[in-house]
Amino acid sequence: MSVTDTIADMLTRIRNGCKARKRSVDIPSSKLKIELGRILLEERYIKDMVEIPDTKQGILRVFLRYNHDDYPVISGIQRISRPGLRRYVKAGEVLRKGRYGMGLTIVSTSSGVMTNIDAYRKGVGGELLCRVW
Repeated sequence: MSVTDTIADMLTRIRNGCKARKRSVDIPSSKLKIELGRILLEERYIKDMVEIPDTKQGILRVFLRYNHDDYPVISGIQRISRPGLRRYVKAGEVLRKGRYGMGLTIVSTSSGVMTNIDAYRKGVGGELLCRVW
């Protein structure tokens, strides 16, 4: 099966895993997905992330986080920029355009993948990848 948008596939697997109350989800690995997982781990949206090597590209096992009532910490995760319509922001607009209320926005910049708050502090713009709340 060929997947056009691998980031949207990753976000959908996480979203479906949270709805099904799974403890972990397996995602085909890539450098960008590892960086997205690292940010979700730093911001405490997921519990842990392990890269499992295999003969192809590797598997990224993401352990989902739940609160004390067994309710998922990630209540929503949404792709912003997509292959058919890329969304970019300038350095001064990254905080204003990347803010959708609660949660965070993940931005791909020339300095790497980071949250919109970190991008604003560094003074860089980039592509709005997704938002998590």
